[in-house]
Amino acid sequence: MVNYFSSDFKLGILGGGQLGKMMLYETRKYDIQTLVLDPSEEAPCKISCNHFEQGDLMDYETVLAFGRKADVVTFEIEGVNIDALKKLESEGIKTFPSANTLEKIQNKAVQKKFYQEKDIPTAEFKVFKSIQDLKNAVENENIKIPFVWKSATGGYDGKGVSVIKKKEELEILPEGECIAEKLIPFKNELAVIVARNPSGEMKTYPVVEMEFHPTANQVEYVICPARINEKIAGKARKIAEKVSEAFQHVGLLAVEMFQTEDDQILINEVAPRPHNSGHYSIEASYTNQFEQHIRAILDLPLGNTESKVGGIMVNLVGDKDHEGEVVYENIEQIMKMDGVTPHIYGKKITRPFRKMGHVTIVDKDLKKAREVAEKVKNSIKVISKQQ
Repeated sequence: MVNYFSSDFKLGILGGGQLGKMMLYETRKYDIQTLVLDPSEEAPCKISCNHFEQGDLMDYETVLAFGRKADVVTFEIEGVNIDALKKLESEGIKTFPSANTLEKIQNKAVQKKFYQEKDIPTAEFKVFKSIQDLKNAVENENIKIPFVWKSATGGYDGKGVSVIKKKEELEILPEGECIAEKLIPFKNELAVIVARNPSGEMKTYPVVEMEFHPTANQVEYVICPARINEKIAGKARKIAEKVSEAFQHVGLLAVEMFQTEDDQILINEVAPRPHNSGHYSIEASYTNQFEQHIRAILDLPLGNTESKVGGIMVNLVGDKDHEGEVVYENIEQIMKMDGVTPHIYGKKITRPFRKMGHVTIVDKDLKKAREVAEKVKNSIKVISKQQ
């Protein structure tokens, strides 16, 4: 067994954004050398890894050359070159989650068909190779409006997803393979993070509830524990375990789901990495999601996933009317509030709805935490410097 507490072990991370940066907080607890590859010269990870490289995550040769410098490779974003990961695996370099797992998840059409094959409950859907094929299906009434349009690849943070309510909205959709999904009336959007190591040990975090911004299609609050009954929570955790087993993933898997009006649990989609829905765990859990991801990919024993305290996470996103060098207005004001911890990701430029940080609010009383979260949301503003 490798001694991670005094070694020259090298962990390669594909992607240098905020998720990688928060992962690097945890590698400091061990004695691991960290290498990061990211296309941006100003990636948030740059300040806290041992070795930073600028390069294209989708370029085969770049990813291959980078991966060969590491003992284990992981990623914090799904948009990486799968063929390069497969080649690294064939050369004996471990990549977690595996190329095989990522391949099933990277394309949402493939992901949805996988749920169908594995008898995992998900919303009804149809896959289209092009927007024209989708338009034809609407014209022939094979697809009924309203429905949810999803781009098969490249969607994140509210991009690549739209609720189509009238025909004219089809005209502004970007070209490419896509899914038309049945619009599900639901009570709650929930998420469960599953951790699994190569030995097969598996643990789930408590179910969280996600409240969305009405127009940006982004998560505004993540609430842990979700305000649902224990029976539904147990059902959600069991289904998340089934999804994890189906993918045979290693590391973290964030499983997003809908609780329908009649209390069914339907899988929406998954992310094979630390996730926005688990940020609350840095302050609220015995083992936060980033430490757990490191433990899992290194095949170390998994930590306790339970919460010490109720936690709410508020996303800090760029104000819709601002673009430019970032300023966090009223940050001192929120830091005066009890149980409030801001996390600033280190992105220099703000844009409308760009994720720039998050704030965690902890309290034994979840109702109080939710009230403070509202105050935080109304106080802090992510704006640009006045020119």
